[in-house]
Amino acid sequence: MGTLWYGGKIRTLQTENDVYDAIYVEKGKVIKIGSHNEIINMPDITISEEINLQGSVMYPGFVDSHLHMIGHGEKLLKLDVSELTSIDELKEVLLKTVKDIPNGQWLLAEGFNENLYPNKIVPDRNILDEISVNHPIIITRVCRHAMTTNSFALNLANIDASVEDPPGGIIERDDDGIPTGYLHDQAQELVRNLLPEYDFNYIENALATSLKDLHKHGYTGAHSEDLNYYGDATKTLEAFYRVIDGEKQKFRANLLVHHEVANEIFVEGDSIREKDPFVELGSIKIFADGALGGRTAFLSEAYSDDPETHGVAIHSQEQLASIVQEARHFNMPVAIHTIGDLALEYAISAIEQFPVREGKRDRLIHLQVTRQDLLDRLQKLSVVLDIQPRFVASDFPWVESRLGHSRLPYSFAWKTMLSHGLICAGGSDAPIEPIDPLLGIHAAVTRRNPSESHEGYGEKEKLSLYEALQLFTIGSAKAINMENKRGIIATGYEADFTILSEDLFELEPDEWLDVKVEKTVVDNSIMYER
Repeated sequence: MGTLWYGGKIRTLQTENDVYDAIYVEKGKVIKIGSHNEIINMPDITISEEINLQGSVMYPGFVDSHLHMIGHGEKLLKLDVSELTSIDELKEVLLKTVKDIPNGQWLLAEGFNENLYPNKIVPDRNILDEISVNHPIIITRVCRHAMTTNSFALNLANIDASVEDPPGGIIERDDDGIPTGYLHDQAQELVRNLLPEYDFNYIENALATSLKDLHKHGYTGAHSEDLNYYGDATKTLEAFYRVIDGEKQKFRANLLVHHEVANEIFVEGDSIREKDPFVELGSIKIFADGALGGRTAFLSEAYSDDPETHGVAIHSQEQLASIVQEARHFNMPVAIHTIGDLALEYAISAIEQFPVREGKRDRLIHLQVTRQDLLDRLQKLSVVLDIQPRFVASDFPWVESRLGHSRLPYSFAWKTMLSHGLICAGGSDAPIEPIDPLLGIHAAVTRRNPSESHEGYGEKEKLSLYEALQLFTIGSAKAINMENKRGIIATGYEADFTILSEDLFELEPDEWLDVKVEKTVVDNSIMYER
């Protein structure tokens, strides 16, 4: 007994033009793809349920290859300042918010982006002290690799002119050496460590909020990194098991495990880990550098707009290799955050020194700045490149001033990576970028914002629609070695589908953003219906 889906278009994505009009599913697996007449006349099947697509279009389930699910839920629940376009707007929102917070309690906001402000002014402690000197304040930068805070919080953390930069972090200072409140990468932990311990009811609420929004946007799965940010890593993992229960809520969650909690999860947490068809433990996550926005991405040549810095290496070459070696002791692949080309070089060298076991793939995340010699080395590795196309729309044109013209041909160079035969997967990096996969697909194809009309930043690096869709389907499946059961619609594959109101292949790119998600289907169960 099984389900017949019919009455629309089935795009399997096995090839660009592979289209059918019906599909038959049993026990969460695809049994037959073909014409409606062919399937209903098959003698060896029993159709117990029929679902009419009513002219909509079925794709393989979209999977976000890199995001932070709990963080995305937090952004939906917290004060989000990522779309504000001036310091005055930011101050207005913060002043309104702080009125409702008792003295001494934290004011937390997400996502400031000084590149949207006139004169690109970072809201430092002097600006935040105008909001309050009676509340500690943290505003996370949109990249999450930096934060800004006020004098109250700096005093709580004992951060003054005598405090040195921690390894892998930078404390910005004024001309007199006084900390400005702008903290990069590992320096953020000096203040974050003071935050109250998380209530796991809050964590579950954030995760459930995120899951609802992911289903609404057509996602059937995601690769998420959350286990090192909310106190007890095993309790955070248990929250995933509770929220994604496999009955009322189905979703293919592959969880990256930050190297700092790997022992906690893989050794100490052995008793709570479950064999679960929906929540899987994935690669061991490592940060090699920061981000271009705060000039902490680690570059082989200095920043064009700040010749005094090359960025920040979170770990030395030897330390990074040692962490990769430790991951191999757990028999695990690694997922390394590498935005700058020198960070990428460090990561490649570490993987070359300690290769992943046969049948597995490491992944490198972001790769916003590369070089030809590094691409040549990548071709020899068992690795997936985990990219986020939406960053092109968000980061240009200001990224050109960071890097200068000479580095642009190998920056955000997705087409070049594919042309080298490298496997690419696609994600959003939510909450840093919007979750909507159609925005990511649009950015991969147009390399511009929907509101813009130019030919795109780095026009030669544009992907075709088919290539862009593959990032969020088969590419994500390959990132976790699941391409034999996920990523396309094929016989024997899991019945995970994203059903859209229209066929993207018949529309212009800007029209894609008006397409609606009609249904999100996981394990042949409808998790969202418009």
